[in-house]
Amino acid sequence: MSDEEILVCAVQFGDNFCLYFADDDGLECDAFSKEKILHHVLRNVNSQLLVVRPDLNVAAFEDVTDQEMRSGNGMHFSIHYYKTTTPSAGMPVAFSVKVEDKSYYMYCDKECGKTIVRFREGEVPKDIPGESNIIFFKKTFTSCSSKAFKFESSLEQGMFLAFEEAGSLRKLILKKLPREDEVDETMKMSFSNFSQNESHNHNSL
Repeated sequence: MSDEEILVCAVQFGDNFCLYFADDDGLECDAFSKEKILHHVLRNVNSQLLVVRPDLNVAAFEDVTDQEMRSGNGMHFSIHYYKTTTPSAGMPVAFSVKVEDKSYYMYCDKECGKTIVRFREGEVPKDIPGESNIIFFKKTFTSCSSKAFKFESSLEQGMFLAFEEAGSLRKLILKKLPREDEVDETMKMSFSNFSQNESHNHNSL
């Protein structure tokens, strides 16, 4: 039997039965704490903007005019960046958007055994004690596309935000990437500023 000292840590259970270690032990459970917020529009590979329409329960990439973009209804996103205790997974972010003076946040939901993307009225929390259906891991799309990104669900590994053709819409969905090295253009997204000039040059940040 080893004579090494065994460190015994006091623990406690927080919300959602997330296990916490006492702070003075220098250990903590997987958690997210909001660090900063950036404001952008989201574009797909076709330079269309993501527009959220809660009244229709749909979010889709659309061609919009400069005037519509300036009004920003349902398309001016706040991207909430979080610190994490597991940085190797990617940069954790959450998305919220204003629609007619109300704030809605993006989350993953299960419906008929399928994982889907929804928007719910409310504010994004400052701290998240454990796993969350609102957190997505921001990753560079490819090594050659450093200004384009893909967003993986923190709850559904291998599932990424993407779009699919649904009639005349390009609906926002969660899509499985069969292989990690596979490139799927429907998952490619970039950020742009709200200004009119940005709507023409499509520069990503």
